[in-house]
Amino acid sequence: MGDLNQLKATLEGKFPYLAEKIVIQRALRMWVEVTPAQFREVVEHLKKQLGFAVCCTITGTDDNETLGATYHLAHDDGTVLNLRQRAPRASPVIQSVCDLYPSCANYERELVDLLGFKVENLPPGNRYPMPDSFPRDQHPLRKDWQPVK
Repeated sequence: MGDLNQLKATLEGKFPYLAEKIVIQRALRMWVEVTPAQFREVVEHLKKQLGFAVCCTITGTDDNETLGATYHLAHDDGTVLNLRQRAPRASPVIQSVCDLYPSCANYERELVDLLGFKVENLPPGNRYPMPDSFPRDQHPLRKDWQPVK
Protein backbone atom coordinates (compact mmCIF):
# COMPACT_ATOMS: atom_id res chain seq x y z
CA MET A 1 0.00 0.00 0.00
CA GLY A 2 2.98 2.33 0.12
CA ASP A 3 2.13 3.63 -3.39
CA LEU A 4 -0.82 5.85 -2.58
CA ASN A 5 -1.38 6.82 -6.21
CA GLN A 6 -1.89 3.13 -7.01
CA LEU A 7 -4.20 2.73 -4.01
CA LYS A 8 -6.20 5.75 -5.16
CA ALA A 9 -6.52 4.29 -8.68
CA THR A 10 -7.56 0.92 -7.24
CA LEU A 11 -10.26 2.48 -5.07
CA GLU A 12 -11.57 4.70 -7.88
CA GLY A 13 -11.65 1.68 -10.21
CA LYS A 14 -13.65 -0.39 -7.73
CA PHE A 15 -15.85 2.49 -6.52
CA PRO A 16 -16.28 5.08 -9.30
CA TYR A 17 -18.23 7.36 -6.95
CA LEU A 18 -14.95 7.98 -5.08
CA ALA A 19 -13.55 10.05 -7.96
CA GLU A 20 -12.78 13.50 -6.50
CA LYS A 21 -13.32 12.12 -2.97
CA ILE A 22 -9.78 10.86 -2.31
CA VAL A 23 -6.97 13.13 -1.13
CA ILE A 24 -3.36 12.07 -0.66
CA GLN A 25 -2.27 14.28 2.21
CA ARG A 26 1.40 13.25 2.35
CA ALA A 27 3.48 10.08 2.35
CA LEU A 28 1.49 7.22 3.90
CA ARG A 29 -1.58 9.41 4.61
CA MET A 30 -4.80 9.35 2.60
CA TRP A 31 -8.30 10.78 3.17
CA VAL A 32 -11.41 9.26 1.61
CA GLU A 33 -14.88 10.84 1.93
CA VAL A 34 -17.93 8.57 1.63
CA THR A 35 -21.62 8.79 2.43
CA PRO A 36 -23.06 6.60 5.20
CA ALA A 37 -24.71 4.50 2.46
CA GLN A 38 -21.31 3.91 0.78
CA PHE A 39 -19.32 3.43 3.97
CA ARG A 40 -19.92 -0.26 4.61
CA GLU A 41 -18.88 -1.58 1.20
CA VAL A 42 -15.76 0.61 1.14
CA VAL A 43 -14.60 -0.29 4.67
CA GLU A 44 -15.24 -3.98 4.01
CA HIS A 45 -13.12 -3.84 0.84
CA LEU A 46 -10.33 -2.00 2.66
CA LYS A 47 -10.23 -4.64 5.39
CA LYS A 48 -10.82 -7.85 3.43
CA GLN A 49 -9.18 -7.11 0.09
CA LEU A 50 -6.59 -4.40 0.72
CA GLY A 51 -5.25 -5.39 4.13
CA PHE A 52 -6.23 -2.44 6.31
CA ALA A 53 -6.30 -4.73 9.32
CA VAL A 54 -6.45 -2.22 12.17
CA CYS A 55 -8.82 0.59 13.05
CA CYS A 56 -6.59 2.80 15.21
CA THR A 57 -9.34 5.09 16.45
CA ILE A 58 -12.43 7.00 15.37
CA THR A 59 -12.70 10.79 15.43
CA GLY A 60 -16.15 12.32 15.82
CA THR A 61 -16.84 15.93 14.82
CA ASP A 62 -19.70 18.40 14.93
CA ASP A 63 -19.61 20.09 11.52
CA ASN A 64 -22.71 22.24 12.18
CA GLU A 65 -25.24 20.83 9.67
CA THR A 66 -23.66 17.36 9.78
CA LEU A 67 -21.84 15.14 12.25
CA GLY A 68 -18.67 13.47 11.05
CA ALA A 69 -17.11 10.12 11.91
CA THR A 70 -13.59 9.47 10.63
CA TYR A 71 -12.30 5.91 10.91
CA HIS A 72 -8.48 5.85 10.95
CA LEU A 73 -7.46 2.56 9.31
CA ALA A 74 -3.89 1.25 9.30
CA HIS A 75 -2.04 -1.07 6.95
CA ASP A 76 1.00 -3.01 8.16
CA ASP A 77 3.25 -0.95 5.86
CA GLY A 78 2.46 2.20 7.86
CA THR A 79 -0.20 3.63 5.56
CA VAL A 80 -3.07 5.31 7.41
CA LEU A 81 -6.29 5.77 5.48
CA ASN A 82 -8.78 8.16 7.06
CA LEU A 83 -12.28 7.09 5.96
CA ARG A 84 -14.73 9.91 6.70
CA GLN A 85 -18.50 9.86 6.59
CA ARG A 86 -20.92 12.64 7.47
CA ALA A 87 -24.53 12.20 8.53
CA PRO A 88 -27.25 14.83 8.86
CA ARG A 89 -27.23 16.42 12.30
CA ALA A 90 -30.97 15.81 12.70
CA SER A 91 -30.61 12.09 11.93
CA PRO A 92 -26.99 10.97 12.37
CA VAL A 93 -27.30 7.26 11.58
CA ILE A 94 -24.23 5.19 10.67
CA GLN A 95 -23.35 1.48 10.57
CA SER A 96 -21.14 -0.24 13.14
CA VAL A 97 -17.97 -1.97 11.98
CA CYS A 98 -17.52 -4.02 15.16
CA ASP A 99 -17.93 -7.22 13.16
CA LEU A 100 -14.85 -6.23 11.12
CA TYR A 101 -12.94 -4.34 13.82
CA PRO A 102 -14.05 -5.53 17.30
CA SER A 103 -11.89 -2.86 18.94
CA CYS A 104 -14.25 -0.18 17.58
CA ALA A 105 -16.99 -0.90 20.12
CA ASN A 106 -15.94 1.75 22.64
CA TYR A 107 -15.05 4.27 19.92
CA GLU A 108 -18.52 3.88 18.44
CA ARG A 109 -20.07 4.18 21.91
CA GLU A 110 -18.22 7.50 22.24
CA LEU A 111 -19.93 8.66 19.04
CA VAL A 112 -23.29 7.76 20.59
CA ASP A 113 -22.70 9.33 24.02
CA LEU A 114 -20.69 12.41 23.07
CA LEU A 115 -22.20 13.42 19.72
CA GLY A 116 -25.58 11.68 19.53
CA PHE A 117 -24.95 9.30 16.64
CA LYS A 118 -27.18 6.28 16.22
CA VAL A 119 -24.80 3.42 15.38
CA GLU A 120 -26.79 0.58 13.86
CA ASN A 121 -25.69 -2.97 14.73
CA LEU A 122 -23.48 -1.79 17.60
CA PRO A 123 -23.25 -4.78 19.97
CA PRO A 124 -24.89 -4.31 23.38
CA GLY A 125 -22.64 -2.99 26.10
CA ASN A 126 -22.19 -0.38 28.78
CA ARG A 127 -22.31 3.30 27.94
CA TYR A 128 -18.94 4.89 27.28
CA PRO A 129 -17.52 7.28 28.34
CA MET A 130 -20.54 8.83 30.04
CA PRO A 131 -21.91 7.24 33.23
CA ASP A 132 -25.30 5.55 33.11
CA SER A 133 -26.73 8.41 35.19
CA PHE A 134 -25.85 11.02 32.54
CA PRO A 135 -28.92 12.10 30.49
CA ARG A 136 -29.06 10.15 27.23
CA ASP A 137 -30.29 13.18 25.29
CA GLN A 138 -27.27 15.29 26.29
CA HIS A 139 -24.25 15.16 23.96
CA PRO A 140 -21.36 17.24 25.34
CA LEU A 141 -19.27 17.41 22.15
CA ARG A 142 -22.03 19.04 20.11
CA LYS A 143 -21.37 22.72 19.52
CA ASP A 144 -24.86 23.67 20.69
CA TRP A 145 -24.72 21.65 23.91
CA GLN A 146 -25.65 23.51 27.07
CA PRO A 147 -24.90 21.81 30.40
CA VAL A 148 -27.93 21.12 32.53
CA LYS A 149 -27.89 23.53 35.46
